[in-house]
Amino acid sequence: MNHQKTIILNSEFDTQTLAQALADEFKLLSGSIWLSGDLGAGKTTFTRYLLQALGHTGAVKSPTYTLVEPYLIGGKPVYHCDLYRLNDPEELDFIGFFDYFNEPNSLMIIEWASRAKSILPKADVLIEIKKLDNDVRQVTMICE
Repeated sequence: MNHQKTIILNSEFDTQTLAQALADEFKLLSGSIWLSGDLGAGKTTFTRYLLQALGHTGAVKSPTYTLVEPYLIGGKPVYHCDLYRLNDPEELDFIGFFDYFNEPNSLMIIEWASRAKSILPKADVLIEIKKLDNDVRQVTMICE
C-alpha cells in the first residue's frame, strides 16, 4: 500500500527538519530511497541532512563523478549514489553497482534513479523535490 505526503519547505532548516523526521521514522530502514528533482532542487542537500540525522559526522561529498559515496553509519552500510552522468543503465552492472543492494541491511540513497529505472530494484521511498519561487521547495514522498 502506498502512502503519499506532500510538504512545503520554506527554508534549509525545514529541509534539515524533514530529513531528521525521516531518519527518526525509518531509523532501521534498509533498501532504497530514490530522489528526483531538477538540477539545484536540493537532492544532495537533503541527503547530507539525512546522513547526518542517521549519525554520520563527517563531510558528505556529492557522488556526481564517482557515482557512489559509501558510508558506514552505526555499523550499517549506506550508499549515496548519483546517476546523473550515467549514459547507459547497463553500465551499472559493469561497475558492480548491484552488489550494494545485496549487502545485508544496506541503505541506498539514489539521486537521478530514473536514469536506470528499468533495471533498478523497486524503491522503498520515492522523494520528489520541486523548486518553487523564492527558494521554496515542494517535497512529495511516496512510501511503498
